[in-house]
Amino acid sequence: MAKAQLSYNCRDCGAVYRRWQGKCDECGEWNSIEESKGGTTSGAPKGLSGKKGRRIDLVSLDTPLKEQPRLLTGIAELDRALGGGMVAGSAVLIGGDPGIGKSTLLLQAMGQLALKGQDCVYISGEEATAQVQMRANRLGLSGAPLKLGCETSLRDILTTLDEGTPPKVVVIDSIQTLFADHVESAPGTVSQVRVCAHELISFAKRKGTVVLLVGHVTKDGQIAGPRVLEHMVDTVLYFEGDRGHQFRILRAVKNRFGGTDEIGVFEMTGMGLNEVTNPSALFLADHNSREPGNCVFAGIEGSRPVLVEIQALVARSSAANPRRAVVGWDSGRLAMVLAVLDARAGLGLAGCDVYLNVAGGLKISEPAADLAVAAALISSLSQVPLPDETVVFGEISLSGDIRPVSQSEGRLKESAKLGFANAMMPKAKKAGPKAIRQQTINHVNDLVTHFYPDGGLG
Repeated sequence: MAKAQLSYNCRDCGAVYRRWQGKCDECGEWNSIEESKGGTTSGAPKGLSGKKGRRIDLVSLDTPLKEQPRLLTGIAELDRALGGGMVAGSAVLIGGDPGIGKSTLLLQAMGQLALKGQDCVYISGEEATAQVQMRANRLGLSGAPLKLGCETSLRDILTTLDEGTPPKVVVIDSIQTLFADHVESAPGTVSQVRVCAHELISFAKRKGTVVLLVGHVTKDGQIAGPRVLEHMVDTVLYFEGDRGHQFRILRAVKNRFGGTDEIGVFEMTGMGLNEVTNPSALFLADHNSREPGNCVFAGIEGSRPVLVEIQALVARSSAANPRRAVVGWDSGRLAMVLAVLDARAGLGLAGCDVYLNVAGGLKISEPAADLAVAAALISSLSQVPLPDETVVFGEISLSGDIRPVSQSEGRLKESAKLGFANAMMPKAKKAGPKAIRQQTINHVNDLVTHFYPDGGLG
């Protein structure tokens, strides 16, 4: 009889090893490699057996396209992140920090769909049915005909879902709590997560059911389990937010049925998550334009223009290694901007403590924020505030030149809508709205001149 072949997998990244070792070479985690069984030895065939497979139907590119129907959840910000609603037969993975609101958001969405007459099932592996009902009562969904279940056995879940007419939407909270009884490993391990996800995704494709999988995240913010999990599903959403702020950002990082980098904005309240239809006004609610070091950045999140306040504090330091603290932006990008301001404008920021914060808990990743960060830094250093009703955006090159950015017209329209009258920006290809005056910045020295008009620095 063929013997089972032993292999070893890292439960954090899914790397495979032929023998056990203490540290994973791929992700650097210690004691994360576990034993798993798979394959055969002792003369087993290396390829497929002699059984013949079925012939698949091939189609050409000019075959008429069958439009995928969309199922709207009733929560506009969630539908936006999904690319316009859920597609039948799709698998969606939602990850986020513990307590960020993943279960609350999905329970609200399922409750709204159930009230519209859609057959929805919510299966929790982390909470009892009574706990889910208590949360539903708090959210005002006690009358929704939503079917609840508390189970972690994959076999029992699939047996239940296969009975009768398949439901429209199924929520699994969470994929790390499920276990398949034919896999000899604990729930949450790489092999268990891979097998359970594969079976649930196969069910979704076979029955046309939308399957929403909740995923835990590691300390680095990545979804726990094998990396292949994100490749298997159709859509990957990350729920972001700072516990010190009530704002929550739902960000799409992968979507086979829509655009990526789309976001939905929510506000966490005692009654659940409320949609934020105008996030720019909310992020700028406490903006003080007369305070040095404050700057409004006109950014783009997906297809949506978002205005956010960037705050900087620069203080002279006698320490050998001045402190650099960044919240909501890339620390490497800040180091580059500081180096350019020192080398090209001679500001002498190398001997200063620098603190940078993006207000409201939003995380910015686009290079267009370079000029706004530089303006906030120079404003704090010079103790001269930016002009009233001014937005700033632009990318800084290593030579100190200011490079154009995409969607300038959309940034300016959003700024004008919120009452801003001036914009510091690189030269744009298209003219923006006439209600806002465009001030072209070609080099970081042009920006420094606004704060040091007489040419004196320090």
